[in-house]
Amino acid sequence: MYLIFVMTGVLLYSSITRTVFNLPLVWSVEFSQFTMSAYYLLGGAYAMLMRGHVRMDLFYDTWSSRKQGVIDAITDLCLIFYLVVLLIGAVSSIEYAVQYNQVARSAWGPPLAPVKIVMGLGILLMLLQSISTFFKDLAKARGKSIV
Repeated sequence: MYLIFVMTGVLLYSSITRTVFNLPLVWSVEFSQFTMSAYYLLGGAYAMLMRGHVRMDLFYDTWSSRKQGVIDAITDLCLIFYLVVLLIGAVSSIEYAVQYNQVARSAWGPPLAPVKIVMGLGILLMLLQSISTFFKDLAKARGKSIV
């Protein structure tokens, strides 16, 4: 959660140097994008753990606990499939970035391997949390509880 403060500080610093000193920074926006990506990807698994994701519960609250568990387990399986595909792509992208020393095509030109590694780590953590949530929802669908 502290990455938000880092990103805000960098953007504030960039704004001050641009307006007060007429000195634009070539790295600030891209660095902020990398910081926000890390925040978003690493925070996804934590939000799942805390059940903090927004849920549309037009019908959900009226269903029995078992039916909620069944629907949640099906949704978890879809999410797990999606995250596995993302992880395969992330690993491929990380391998490419490391092997060829890939850099961003910008004036700053930072190496992309660190941000892609963070991306892969975030996807992996969310996949692990999704698997854990799947088993909890499966138990709920069977009428049991896993804490």
